[in-house]
Amino acid sequence: MIGTEPAIDKTMTITATELGRRLQEARESWRLTQAEVAESLDLSRSAISEMEAGRRGVSGLELHSLAHLYGCAMADFLEPDFEQGGAVAALFRRHPNVALGRDALESLRRCATLCRETANLKRKLGHYPGSISLPEYPAPPAGSRWAAMEQGRAVAAAERRRLGIESRPLPDVAGILESQGIQTALVDLPDDISGLALMDDRTGFWVAANRRHRFMRRRFSFAHEYAHVLFDRRIKGLATQVAERDDLREVRANAFAASFLMPEVGVRSFVVGLSKGQPSRMQADIYDEHAPHKVTARPKPRSQALQLHDVVLLAHHFAVSCPAAIYRLRSLGLITERERNVLADQHRAGTSRRLRKFFGLSDRDDASNLEQSQSCFLRLALEAYRQEEITQCKLKELVHLATMNGTENLAHVLEGIG
Repeated sequence: MIGTEPAIDKTMTITATELGRRLQEARESWRLTQAEVAESLDLSRSAISEMEAGRRGVSGLELHSLAHLYGCAMADFLEPDFEQGGAVAALFRRHPNVALGRDALESLRRCATLCRETANLKRKLGHYPGSISLPEYPAPPAGSRWAAMEQGRAVAAAERRRLGIESRPLPDVAGILESQGIQTALVDLPDDISGLALMDDRTGFWVAANRRHRFMRRRFSFAHEYAHVLFDRRIKGLATQVAERDDLREVRANAFAASFLMPEVGVRSFVVGLSKGQPSRMQADIYDEHAPHKVTARPKPRSQALQLHDVVLLAHHFAVSCPAAIYRLRSLGLITERERNVLADQHRAGTSRRLRKFFGLSDRDDASNLEQSQSCFLRLALEAYRQEEITQCKLKELVHLATMNGTENLAHVLEGIG
């Protein structure tokens, strides 16, 4: 049971009253009622009330269960300097109207636990946050949508240069984030929330995309949340909601995602490869030893207009949705507003889906990013076990946490570890 000493000191156990206050704060940061917590722990609501008032002791098993429920470690409640909630609490404070159901909260809780355990494994193995130098771009507040767009585009180009990917399509956005020390996850979220970015000093950075959304949209969401990590990490917790799409931070993140997934040079090169995008009248000067010669040409009428079948191939090339490709073409001035509206109407009518089928293009609707994150976590766990930093019992616990199923294959895996 937790002690009831009258003072809080670095050398003393916290009081039951202080522990109760911390438990209440943790519960409220997750927007849980006492009745919901009582149901999860198979206790009465009055028992939870008594715990939070400091009038009832808390067993070690109960504290372990409460820590899991609140996405933290048992030790967090017993630290002299308690800071509960972290990124999750910051997210709910910033978005008081976000309503997450039980499934979404459970997904969020599991992700928070995975992130905390990953951070612990990295510390045990000597992998510190400084080992991956993830830059921060503390841009001044954008005064307009245009300024926000320019900030997003500029940083997307800078990140592509830093990562050495220049104008190439990105095969695995989540994999890029993982390589930069940002953990990724799929979370069951309401349809009007496309993703989350949680940036905690203790557990590092992790971003989530809405599992309910299609593959192409999830890629855009991961890139969007990556922008929040680069620009807005001091906010700690952000949710990307449809209702806040006009917020300048969201405008900036959207501009970043579009440029990061579809770099201008790459898009223009692809369009040129389609023999499209040329001006209605082309002119060039050819110089010889006597005088320059002007050479002019006019493309065949209507031959340069981008069609929906061009957009479908462009979207497939960069693994983005057709609407994202259409808006990117418009932002680069490769189509007019009228052409954008026509293409958007054709897409909404289902023509792009029929074209994808005609071209034999798959939807690529998979969960590869979840597998990427899971494999990284399991590799850390195995390495920590091999280096005797964790016990086999702890390893089994972590494997179950990551895979949510039995550990029947673990024995065979351990046989091959040196």
